[in-house]
Amino acid sequence: MKIEFIDGVLLKKALSGAARLLEQNKEEVNSLNVFPVPDGDTGTNMLLTVKSALKQGLNVDENDTYKIALATSQGSLMGARGNSGVILSQLFRGFANGLKSKNNIDIITLANALKQASDTAYKAVMKPTEGTILTVAKECGEFAISISKEEKDIENFIKRVIEHGNKALDKTPEMLPVLKQAGVVDAGGKGLMYLFLGAYNAIIGLEEYFEEEEAVEIKKETVHQEREHIDTDDIKFGYCTEFMINTNYDDIEKFRKELSIQGDSLLVVGGDGIIKVHIHTNNPGVVIEKALTLGELKDIKIDNMRIQHREILLKDELADLKKESEKVKINKKYSFVAVSIGEGIDEVFRGLNVDAIVPGGQTMNPSTEDILKAIEDTTGESVIILPNNGNVILAAEQTKVISTRNIFVLPTKNIPQGIAALISFNEEASIEENMINMSEAINTVLTGQVTYAVRDTEYKDNKINKDDIIGLTDGEIEVTGKDINDVSLKLIEKMVDHDIGIITIFYGNDVDENKVNELSNLLEERFKDIDVEVVFGGQPLYYYIFSIE
Repeated sequence: MKIEFIDGVLLKKALSGAARLLEQNKEEVNSLNVFPVPDGDTGTNMLLTVKSALKQGLNVDENDTYKIALATSQGSLMGARGNSGVILSQLFRGFANGLKSKNNIDIITLANALKQASDTAYKAVMKPTEGTILTVAKECGEFAISISKEEKDIENFIKRVIEHGNKALDKTPEMLPVLKQAGVVDAGGKGLMYLFLGAYNAIIGLEEYFEEEEAVEIKKETVHQEREHIDTDDIKFGYCTEFMINTNYDDIEKFRKELSIQGDSLLVVGGDGIIKVHIHTNNPGVVIEKALTLGELKDIKIDNMRIQHREILLKDELADLKKESEKVKINKKYSFVAVSIGEGIDEVFRGLNVDAIVPGGQTMNPSTEDILKAIEDTTGESVIILPNNGNVILAAEQTKVISTRNIFVLPTKNIPQGIAALISFNEEASIEENMINMSEAINTVLTGQVTYAVRDTEYKDNKINKDDIIGLTDGEIEVTGKDINDVSLKLIEKMVDHDIGIITIFYGNDVDENKVNELSNLLEERFKDIDVEVVFGGQPLYYYIFSIE
């Protein structure tokens, strides 16, 4: 039976099918990471982003394809994790924009939406790299446009686009030498093609798709611990109020200002049909009444935070509320938000006056929403975000689009860079001066990392076996071996020059004190004029992180 258009019901099935197939193949996408280190999280980041998108898309009661796509776009933006997740959120955004004023999707509309998806994603990346998910998306969009007038059946149209996309994916190693040397195609591009194939299978009825309850499940760790009694008088605004508005009103900034006098922790995002509101207030009725003037409300949720505190609920949300109730609301000139992993590294950041820490590292990239929530916990006139991971920078940048706070993202790619930036910070200087000084500081520190290979591979003509110890610096594998201290010493010997004054060792969960002290002694003996410091980092997966200055 020929399919001439996609309606809202079929679009939801397609989104669900896409998510299911990616989940089934997540580990394969993760395994395509160029480096054989334990941070191949492209598949995980894309899946979590898609699930966040799907949750919002399935919550749209109507069958209007544009409203479904718009909600999906907004969900993907809030849930975007890692570079691949942020790029995927921009693909969703462009796709939604391509469906404006369209209740159903015909071939011409679908082709234009795919092309607009690619164009939007390219614009979101400062320096687009060919041979990545961007290339695959572009090839799909351009090919879709080229065949859109000759094809009359959506099933065959999508099938041809997928075939062309897979050919483009197969060519990515020719565009990026690192892919060719590793013998893999681009992970993000592979994930995108699984999404397309899953959507196609659902549309033609070949693939089961997520039920709503299954689709929205995103696992979170629950905090289970005893909490002392908290004085509810410390809670200035007692009702946590959340809801969605179906509306044609698009002056988000004006509505945000109207609500701002009603409480704090305000978040108003969306537009083009759907607005999401979160606020802590003493007058939820007033907030609801103001919202009703704009349109129809759904997903209304009002929690009495004072009662929650008295009952000491074991929920992640209560942990956030507890922090807020205990926090002294002091107006500050600057606040810092840092992404960190490892209790020891967390303590280092707190000692350097970081206001909010977002858990996240190589295998657990935080979402844009995670970073936004941390920003809400700060009171500074200017908020400086330290991503401390190259795969988190784009998600951090997205907060500037969503939040009304004065946000600055310092593109730190690792923990030592974040620490160096904080040390150079001057409370008395202007934000412009501090951003310049901190940017210079992150370029003065060298970072080394020691971990293990998660698979057999070949890198720069060197054969690496699974479980080999790997020493990295500047994104390059410099040393391999069987002993972590032997690899560490060789790595540092390659990194140290006559200008180095101090080496700091952050040791992880899997290293005992005897082992790190042995390394410290080796370094002091080898580099007699350089100070060596040892700090417990507590980070997983990476035995050592070295800061060399």
